[in-house]
Amino acid sequence: MTVAVLAHRGKTLGGGLEELRKVLAEAGYPDPLWYEVPKSRKAPKKARKAVKAGARLVFVWGGDGMVQRCLDALAGKGVRVAILPAGTANLLASNLGIPEDLGAAVHIGLSGERRRLDLGTVNGEHFAVMAGAGFDAAMIRDAGRGLKDMLGKASYVWTGLRHVTDSVYRMRIRVDGRPWFKGEASCVLFGNVGTLAGGVQVFDEARPDDGWLEVGVTTASGALQWARTLGRIAVDRAERSPFVHTTRARSVDVRFARPVDYELDGGARSPASRLKVRVVPLAVEVCVPSGR
Repeated sequence: MTVAVLAHRGKTLGGGLEELRKVLAEAGYPDPLWYEVPKSRKAPKKARKAVKAGARLVFVWGGDGMVQRCLDALAGKGVRVAILPAGTANLLASNLGIPEDLGAAVHIGLSGERRRLDLGTVNGEHFAVMAGAGFDAAMIRDAGRGLKDMLGKASYVWTGLRHVTDSVYRMRIRVDGRPWFKGEASCVLFGNVGTLAGGVQVFDEARPDDGWLEVGVTTASGALQWARTLGRIAVDRAERSPFVHTTRARSVDVRFARPVDYELDGGARSPASRLKVRVVPLAVEVCVPSGR
């Protein structure tokens, strides 16, 4: 079996990439295909190169942004993906039970079970965890401006507090071809999994292999309403908040009155006035712990 490593060289886990080489060599893979990138957006080109070189198992070293870029390139290519959670946020890995332990994560890649997962797409680009527009995208955009390197996960809290007073966005949302929401909202989310950082459950019914995406709209505006909304999410079910509306869908069409920031798996994208969202059932095979 040809094994490849796609690594974000700015991320770290355990003893770093040198330890990864050692662990793979001890497992019988002393000379894997090896690709390092300085930024996650450069990973898709390397991922396609690994497929052309015959890789059947691809280890992805990095956080959710790196994993998303690689999955976008590898979806439907018939390769297995093993996640080595070396990023600031490792939400897909944590939802799948993959530990932040280098040896254990490599063992899962080589000997764990294989599970086919759905992916979502936003305007043609795949995501594995969540995508969103409005409040969460603005928060992620600002956290990515050097703050993640300094503050880690706390950067999201810091930038989130800065955006609770942001204005709302006028939007129209169609779910599976039918009108579902029209009005002002501060955030719209699309979830393939249910749990965010810190174990916060946003979508209780989400499963990454059921052929559906969860959809949520938040109408909270201002610090008080956001505090009530986040408090309800933390201790109860999100949909029980008066400022949250949820459903599930196979396709979603969102139109904004003006261009709005959006994000995919924690990676900021340029503002858009329309989002076309789809689920791609069982699009990729991922290595997971046995019995997961």
